[in-house]
Amino acid sequence: MDLKQLEQLVDSLKHGDLSSREAAKRIQESLYEDIGYAKVDHARASRQGFPEVVFGKGKPRPQVVGIVERLLQKSESNLLVTHTDAETFGEIRNIATTAEWHETARLIRIMRDRTDLGMGAVAVVTAGTSDIPVAEEAALTAEAMGSRVDRIWDVGVAGIHRVLAERPLLRRSRVVVVAAGMEGALPSVVGGLVNVPVVAVPTSIGYGASFGGVAALLGMLNSCSSNVTVVNIDNGFGAGFVASLINRKWEPSAE
Repeated sequence: MDLKQLEQLVDSLKHGDLSSREAAKRIQESLYEDIGYAKVDHARASRQGFPEVVFGKGKPRPQVVGIVERLLQKSESNLLVTHTDAETFGEIRNIATTAEWHETARLIRIMRDRTDLGMGAVAVVTAGTSDIPVAEEAALTAEAMGSRVDRIWDVGVAGIHRVLAERPLLRRSRVVVVAAGMEGALPSVVGGLVNVPVVAVPTSIGYGASFGGVAALLGMLNSCSSNVTVVNIDNGFGAGFVASLINRKWEPSAE
């Protein structure tokens, strides 16, 4: 429940259109809703800047659909389901006809608000084409949170001229997300080219000594580019989320 909805509820209570018990029930339900197998967090947008995102992996399909249905009932915001499949999308499409299936990122997106909330654009960059699924999850997340996104694919350090050719676009960005596997060197290179935050995403792409992305993670954590920060292995969603918060235009509180 946002501030406007809370004001409407208080007015209804004051004018006798709503009982105290019903008002209390609505306030309670606006925080979270216990549906047995999940406590659906309806207040997350007001606390963290975006509604609860449904992580699909490991959940039975009816539970994912049930959570999505409750979130849609209580909010007009955009909604994401990550790490899911086409069959789940088919069922969600029955309750939300505007739902989009993004196969590369294994992500369902429901866009109900396309307001541009960013100070600039978020650039999402990959070292190789194998990193695109993680990077696309970041890009789709950032767009759902109101950022404009520029995608720059396959500019890894093995062909350094490719990323150097993208310097004008990178320098126009407000935040840069860089997804890379193998040794994870690209975020350090990009960090040396721009004066904005770089959110590095280690991916699990690489040969045996990459240890499923641990080598890239450690390389990024030890970056000598001071503007580089790092999220977890394959966490495109987290990178897109934090990049959008950095990019977002905040209006001063009326208080």
